[in-house]
Amino acid sequence: MYREPLDIYDERPAAMVAYLRHNGMHFNGKAQEFASSQMRKKNPATGKMERIDAWGKEQVDDMLKRNGITLENAVGHDYVFVANMAKADFFGSSIEDEAHLAKYVKDVIDDLDQADGFIFNRWYADTVRSGIPVDWESIL
Repeated sequence: MYREPLDIYDERPAAMVAYLRHNGMHFNGKAQEFASSQMRKKNPATGKMERIDAWGKEQVDDMLKRNGITLENAVGHDYVFVANMAKADFFGSSIEDEAHLAKYVKDVIDDLDQADGFIFNRWYADTVRSGIPVDWESIL
């Protein structure tokens, strides 16, 4: 059954429409860098939330290669966002090591029944819910 997404009725800023026209519901490099710069992880030593040291595309590519992972359905920089999100939220806990982190990225990116644009859409929904403004012109 097809259901229309409810956000089709939202008014989008012109720069957001331009971003989507060029990238679809996927991360380009600048958008991924912005999204990853917002990620935090609790420092067990201080108990405080701190920004993660986000990985760039080359670092994620190297990590995947070191662990023998090839992505079949990577679009744009979505996989870099997923790697950083997993690093912030799960690494050192439910994702024990780099090998499992690489497998997680593959599982998310190559999930065949995942709707196109799901990763970007999830991020955007989180930013809206959290009240984080996105400067669409700067990430075009």
